[in-house]
Amino acid sequence: MRSAIFLLVFLLGNCLLLQAQDMNLEKMDEIFRAEVDEVEGENGVWTLLYGDLPVFVITDVTANRMRIFTPIIEQTELEEGQLETMLQANFHSALDAKYALYEGFVVSLFTHPLKELHKDQLIDATRQVVILAKTFGTTYTSTDMIFGGGFEDDDEIPKVNERPIKKSKRS
Repeated sequence: MRSAIFLLVFLLGNCLLLQAQDMNLEKMDEIFRAEVDEVEGENGVWTLLYGDLPVFVITDVTANRMRIFTPIIEQTELEEGQLETMLQANFHSALDAKYALYEGFVVSLFTHPLKELHKDQLIDATRQVVILAKTFGTTYTSTDMIFGGGFEDDDEIPKVNERPIKKSKRS
């Protein structure tokens, strides 16, 4: 009997969780327009202006995928050792956003299944993409948290605001 009750509670909890994760293009559009000062595009392809950086969002509903990215520098401008540092950062200090190479550019990138994405994840992912781009060449971090180390001195880690997307219209 206890097992049946546990199973029922578990299944109901998962059903509620799955309903809460049903992200779609309309929800993404609403979130971006509420959280970011400048948004262009629709139907799963957006350009955001986040601070002084252009951020691109591309979705593929059929493949259930989405990407958020911003260009950093041309790949040919990489200095000796920066590629290796980027790869190390992808393990230690670039948490959900990662460095990548795309069409001759170093980019900061976040990818995720579309439907399973939560509102807070979308907001945080956009923030991390921007922070990772801005810390390129210095601390190579996407947040002020380091997974498993990566920096010898905590003073090297930039402190970031919790919500740098925009000034809230609600306050």
